[in-house]
Amino acid sequence: MPPPGNYAAATAVVDGINVVRLSDAARATEVSIATPIGNMAYEFKVRGKNVLWFPFASPWELKVKPRFCGIPFLAPWANRIDGDSYWVNGSRYLLNPGLGNLGRDDHHRPIHGLLSFFPDWILVSLRADHCASATFRLECARHPALMAQFPFAHTITMTHRLADGALEIETTIENQCAEPIPVAIGYHPYFRLPDVPRDRWRVHLAARDQVVLDDLLIPTGERRAVEFADPHPLAAAPLDDVFTNLVRDPDERARFWVEGDRQRITVDYGPKYTVAVVYSPAGHDFICFEPMAAITDAFNLAHTGVYREMQSIPPGQVWKESFWISVAG
Repeated sequence: MPPPGNYAAATAVVDGINVVRLSDAARATEVSIATPIGNMAYEFKVRGKNVLWFPFASPWELKVKPRFCGIPFLAPWANRIDGDSYWVNGSRYLLNPGLGNLGRDDHHRPIHGLLSFFPDWILVSLRADHCASATFRLECARHPALMAQFPFAHTITMTHRLADGALEIETTIENQCAEPIPVAIGYHPYFRLPDVPRDRWRVHLAARDQVVLDDLLIPTGERRAVEFADPHPLAAAPLDDVFTNLVRDPDERARFWVEGDRQRITVDYGPKYTVAVVYSPAGHDFICFEPMAAITDAFNLAHTGVYREMQSIPPGQVWKESFWISVAG
C-alpha cells in the first residue's frame, strides 16, 4: 500500500480554465482534467512526460480551437450515425443541425455525439486517501439542446481515479425516463510514446473479429477474423479499424497495448466495453485505443436487426463500466 499522503487531489485555474489535478507522488504521476472542456483529461504525466497526445501549450488553446486530443468522451453515441436520424425503441428521431451541437465527419455524417466539448460538467467529489479521485456529474435533462437531439432523460457520472500508477475512468449512466435507453457511448483516448518515433511502435490487438465497413465507414453487418500480426508494427500499415469479440483475461478485461523500445501503454477494457476502435493514421505520432459500448451506427443497425448486441438501461436502472490506462517502462 502507498504511504499516507502519497495521493493528492486539488482544483486549479490554468490559463483561465478550471482544472482538476490528481497526483501520485510515489510514482511521479499526475492527471489533469479540464472540467469546462468536455471534462476532458488532457495530461497523464509520468515522470514529467505526457503520454496523452495534446498538441497545445494550455487548455485555453484547446477551448479557443477545439479539436480531438487527450481523452474525449463520446455520448450519447460514439462514431458515426448514417444520416440525420436514428431509431430507438421502434421510433425514429430526427437530429436538428440548427442547434449547432452536432459534429460532422468528412462525409457529412453526424459523429461522436454531443458532449466532447460540453462545458457544464459539475465537480461533485474530490478525494485523496487510498487513491486520488474526482467525480463529475452531468444531468442531461437540464439542458434543452441535448434533450432536443436525444430526448431521453439521464444523468451521467464520470469518475477519474488514480491508483497504483494507473488511471481508471468510470462512467455511470442513470436512466430517468419511462423507457429503456440504448448505450452506445465511448471514449477516444489519444496516446503517444515519448521514447521512440511512431514507425517503431508495435501494437497488440486483443480481439478476434474485425467489423467490415463500407466506403462511408458504416458497418455492413459482416465480420471477419483479425489478420494483423501480433504485435502489429505501425510501420507496416496504419490503423483505423473496428474490433469486436474481444480477448478477455481471467479478470474479464481486454488489454490493448502499444510499445516502443522501453515503454508500453496498456488500455484495459471492462466487460461492458464490447467494441474497440483502434486509430493511428499515417503521418501522425499518436494512437487511439477507443473503448466503445457498441459498434458504429448502433442505433440504426440494432433497429434493422443487423446488430444484436446493443446494451440498454431499463427505466430507473444504471449502467456502469470502467477502462484503465497504465504505463510501464
